[in-house]
This record gives sequence, C-alpha cells and structure tokens, in this order.
Amino acid sequence: MGKGKKKGAKRITKKQMIERVMGLFEGHPTQRYELKEVFRLLGLDTHPAKMLCMDVLEQMLTDDYLTEKPKYNYGLKQQSQVMEGVFQRKANGKNTFQPDEGGQPILVAERNSMHAMDGDRVRVTMMARRRNHVREGQVTQILKRADKQFVGRLEVHRDLAYLVTEDRTLANDILIPRRNMKGAKQGDKVIVKIQEWPADAKNPIGKVVEVLGQSGENETEMHAILAEFGLPYTYPQQVEDAANRISDQIPEEEIRRREDMRDAMTFTIDPRDAKDFDDAISIRKVSTKLWEVGVHIADVSHYVTEGSIIDKEAQKRGTSVYLVDRTIPMLPERLCNNICSLRPDEDKLTYSVIFLMDEAAVVKDWHLAKTVTRSNRRFIYEEVQQVLEAHGEASPEDYKNPGDHVDPERPEYEPAEHFAEELITLNRMAKAMRRRRFAEGSVDFDRQETRFDIDKDGKPLGVYFKVAKDANKLVEEFMLLANRTVAESIGKRGKNGKGQKTKDNSSKVFVYRIHDQPDQNKLINLSEFVVRFGLKLKPTGSNAMVAQSLNKMLHDAKKTKACNLVEMVTLRAMMKAKYSTENIGHYGLAFDYYTHFTSPIRRYPDLMVHRLLYRYAEGGRSVMKSKFEELCEHASAMEQTAAQAERASIKYKEVEFMQDRIGQEFDGTISGVTEYGLYVEINENKCEGMVPLRDLDDDYYEFDEKQYCLWGRRNHKRYSLGDEVRIKIASANLERKQLSFTIVRDN
Repeated sequence: MGKGKKKGAKRITKKQMIERVMGLFEGHPTQRYELKEVFRLLGLDTHPAKMLCMDVLEQMLTDDYLTEKPKYNYGLKQQSQVMEGVFQRKANGKNTFQPDEGGQPILVAERNSMHAMDGDRVRVTMMARRRNHVREGQVTQILKRADKQFVGRLEVHRDLAYLVTEDRTLANDILIPRRNMKGAKQGDKVIVKIQEWPADAKNPIGKVVEVLGQSGENETEMHAILAEFGLPYTYPQQVEDAANRISDQIPEEEIRRREDMRDAMTFTIDPRDAKDFDDAISIRKVSTKLWEVGVHIADVSHYVTEGSIIDKEAQKRGTSVYLVDRTIPMLPERLCNNICSLRPDEDKLTYSVIFLMDEAAVVKDWHLAKTVTRSNRRFIYEEVQQVLEAHGEASPEDYKNPGDHVDPERPEYEPAEHFAEELITLNRMAKAMRRRRFAEGSVDFDRQETRFDIDKDGKPLGVYFKVAKDANKLVEEFMLLANRTVAESIGKRGKNGKGQKTKDNSSKVFVYRIHDQPDQNKLINLSEFVVRFGLKLKPTGSNAMVAQSLNKMLHDAKKTKACNLVEMVTLRAMMKAKYSTENIGHYGLAFDYYTHFTSPIRRYPDLMVHRLLYRYAEGGRSVMKSKFEELCEHASAMEQTAAQAERASIKYKEVEFMQDRIGQEFDGTISGVTEYGLYVEINENKCEGMVPLRDLDDDYYEFDEKQYCLWGRRNHKRYSLGDEVRIKIASANLERKQLSFTIVRDN
C-alpha cells in the first residue's frame, strides 16, 4: 500500500470523456488538433483511455459535432445549411455528398439528387433531421459536371441501344439513340458520355464517343480497362511529333559540362522484358577498403523541359501503367525506350548520386552530379541471381525458393560470371544496408506477385509467381539509399546545418514520398486475427517496437500455410504511401526523409525531384508550395488509378484462365469475408473468386466484421478469414471479371 498511485489507475467513464472532449473543442472553436495533441491536452496516458477517446471522437464525427480534415485532425463543426462539395453516386441509390470542409459524407437519396453524376461539384441544402435517422441533403445546384465516361458493351434494339456497364456508380441503363451510336454494332465495347438526363426521365441519354472493338478480343478488353479508369491507351500525335524532333546525339559541350563516369564499370539490372532502363549502378575500387558506388538515373529533365507539350502530357499521366500484357508509358517511346533509356554500349546523360563506401556499406562521403555514363552490360535479375547462388552468396531462403520460369541464357552479352567480383561486392553491401534498415524499424513486406504466361494473342497459358530474391533486393537497397540521401540533403536540419534552407531558415519546398503510421485500431484487430495462426503481434508501443513486432510476425508467418493471407491482411492495415510537400517521414521504411528520385522515365514525381534538386544546387529560390502540393496530390491519385487498372487486368486474365475449368474442384483459402459472401483464393494459382451468400443455404448467416467471419444462427458454423475450403468453379463471367465458386467441403 506504500507504493505510489498507479499511472492512470482511475478509469474514466464515457460520459466524462464526452464532457472533456466537448470542453476542449468548445473552448477553442477555431482550433484544429491532431489526435496525439488531443491525448496530451486531455491528459490521456493509458491505452484504454486513448481508445475510449477515439470512440468518442468517431461518434462526434458521425453526429457532425466535429470535422476531420486531414485524417486524425479534428476541429469543431461550423454548422451551415448550405454547403458545396463533391457528389458520389452509388448504384444502390444511397448517394453521398462530401463537403469541402470535411467531415462524414452526407446521404443524398436518388429522389433528391437532381441526377447529379459521380464526381460532380454540387451545392447541397441540408434537410431537417428525422429522429433516429442519419441526416440527409438535397442537391439544389450542379456547379460543375465531372468529365465522366462509361465503358461497356452495346446492346442494340431497333432504333435504340443501351450500354451494359459494370460501373457501380450508375444503377440506370444509358439509352443511346441510333444517331449517337457512331457506327457501333451489337456486342461492341464502346465509350459513352452522358449528354442529358431530363428531370422527369428514369434513364440518362448518352452518345458513343469511341468504339473500342468487339467484346472478348484481347486488344479491345485491355483498352476497355484503361478507358474504364480514364487512362489513355494512345499517344497524342503532336506529342509523338515533338519527341521525334529531339536529337539522340549528345553535343560535346554538354559532355564537358558534366562529370564523366564512362570509365567506371556500370550495368543495369532489370526484368527480362524491360525496355526502359532508367537506373544503372557503377562500382570501382578506390583503396583496399573503400569503393565508389554510383547510382545513375536517366536525366529525363534534360530532354523534357518544364511546360513543354511532352511535359504537360507526362504530368497529366503521372505514371506509366503496367497491365498484364503491356506497358502504357508516361513518356513517348522515343524517349522512354531510346534516348533516355540507359542501354548498353551507348553514352547517356544521367543524374547521379555517387557514394564513397566501405565494405560494410557505411557511406563515408557522397555527392550529387550531372553525369555522362556508359553501361557495360545489361543484366536480367536471373543472371545476377545465378552468379550469387553459384558463389554461395545468396540468402539461404533463395536456394529453397524455385527459380523464375525464364531461361537466363543470354549469348548476346559477355558472360555474367566475368562480373562476379562486382556483383558479389554490391550484394554484400546491400545485405548490410538491409540488416541495418530492419534493425532501425523498417517493415519487411516481401509478397510474391502473380504473373501470367500469355501467347501472342494475349491468352493466358499458365500462372507463375514472381519472388523477390537477392538480385532484386540488391537493386532495391541502392535505390532506397539514393532516394533517402537526396531527400535528407534538402529536408534534414542537423547540427552541422546541412539541408537546403530559405532566408527565413525554413526548409525549401520539396517532393517527399511519405507513409503515415498505421491506425492503431487496425493493428489491434490484426493482432487479434493472427492469433488463430499461432502468431503474435504487439500493436502498441514506439514505432520501432511495433515495426520490430510486425517483422517477427511476418517472418513467423512464412512458416505457415496462411503466409500469403497474413501478409495481405497486414498490408490492408497499413496506410497508403503518397507524395507530399509536407514531410512526415516514411513509416514502412523507417526513414525520416524519403523521396522518389530513381525512376523519372516512368514516374512524374521523380522528374519533379530532379528539377528541384538541380534548381537548388544552382542556388535557385524555393518554389511555390501550393503548386507543388497540387502536383503531388494529382500524382498520388494517378498512382492509385494505375494500380486499380493493373489489378483489373490481372482479374480479367484470372477469369479468362479459369473459364475452361468450370466444374473442376480446387483447394482454397478464404481470403475475404463480406456481408454478401466469401472470397476464396485457389491455393495452386492464387486466382480469387466469390461464394455468394445466397449459395450458403444450410443456415442463416450473419456477418461479423470485427472477427472477419460469417456465422450461422442455427448451427453456429463459422466461415472465417484463413479457413481452408474445397471449392468448385461454378461460373466465369469475363464481362464482370468475376469467378463464382461453390463450397464442396470445408475443413
């Protein structure tokens, strides 16, 4: 009893918490607080108190007492009956409105929508709130129409046609008069834009703006996927013409202005089918214990000047898009595959980070320079891996994993073995950097990726899995080092005063790659989920402690059948990385400063970073922050859109691959649980399909979101995430990109 009172021993009630939170925000009605600041100001120092506070904040957001913008940043709601924002259309008629000022989305019933389309900017008037009902709004004016297009299959009936689309933002068919069909025929895949939607009409009226081709043809379907996400599949002719006018000859005066690295041993390491080589590594011995290692990046900014027609097109695209069977490049082919690509035995203009390192990969010195380089050899990953394994330098797990499906023989190049010393040295350095990175809190995500062998017509012949081995990790570590180093050179403020500053001693505007720490509630749910596989995760503590626990859990998961599932669920618990001028660090990598510098051929933010680095190196003033933040937001959005299109193309090929296997049985794992059914991933090929809830007819099942399961009311049978099941392929719908399964047996 003589001991002091335990920290936080008295448990606060929910009512008391509500009073405290209300007191904080009503006492400072114009102030916004981050979540950690709320905890500090309210004196909350225990995990239960913080969790209760988060519950109260969430309830107050739902009740429109508070707003949240950005995430985990709270302020008192300034009530208004009339608001402006973005309309979000839903196929079920439960449309929503997202106010500009933030907060929870507001329900807009179809009858109150004025036929607003998804993405339209609208003005909404709030309706009187009914007791025990969510609040609703009514669209009173459409301020600006979104440039929305719909992709689907045309169904023609006499003088009228309609669009069969999988766009889930529209519940009604789009009617297309024959005069608006642009020559499209029954069954064609087309792009349609809505011309009008009369107030008293059930269906909108549209016009075909482009005919993609006959449904089911590979070229048509891939173009349809791109069009569905608003991505281009051709290059504007004037942009191609501008690229064709760029000379591929390097003037002697340009070479004299640069650091000449052509005598350093240099090579690229890429996938077999790569054509755009935007990074190369050079290595040469300086002394018995020191090496000079150069990370050389294609100097796209030399050829693509800011504001040019090529630059505007690249900025709009934001990124190259990688579908199953093709790449849709950010830059015209003449630039990405020819002039800028670091092809072997050709002089190239590069922007380089050149390190002086010891054999433990400790950086003794470095500098950034515009350079001219010459690649001595183009490696593919399999060749480098073969050298490492032949010399006993690969990681133990690499010897256990099956090799990639491609043959590494490359008679057109000097044997890879001739470069063994350089490759082995770089591999040892990369492993040392990787060990330190994980020790400092970097999270180890090493998911295998599904790939398809396809024939010349795009038909999938087989499935294989891409596994990152030491050859891949070698390149990755040096790219991470370069990205981190240049970011620190601008943003870091050390005791020695390094880092680029403005006159008022603030950091200069820069483009960072940021990754926020995961939501603690999601980590808690994850820790509860992985227990069923005999795994442990500590969801609270310092970032380094949580990351260390995550790594151990992911490492232990590799020894279980549920490895792929655990990695997938863990990824879902993470925040998405994005671009921003506001640096908050990169949680997943455990870096305080990070950017993207190493791929300007395929990512626009890297091109922005090159320009900023050179501008500041030449003594230029800081750029306008608001303009670059807008560019960062656009690039982040395009990155997400490109990823969605890639997933859609993979899904299409999965369905196409499995459509000849209807009626066959496979072992699978439940990979997703929703209120409308179960997702099951086939173990042998990772193709995923759905078991609809209506097919689980042996009981009445309810959805438990927290426990990731469906459970039966009568017999209490549970279908949980990670459960092993035997399924039969019931149907394969290419139009919907959907596989349907039935459960034959559960384990």
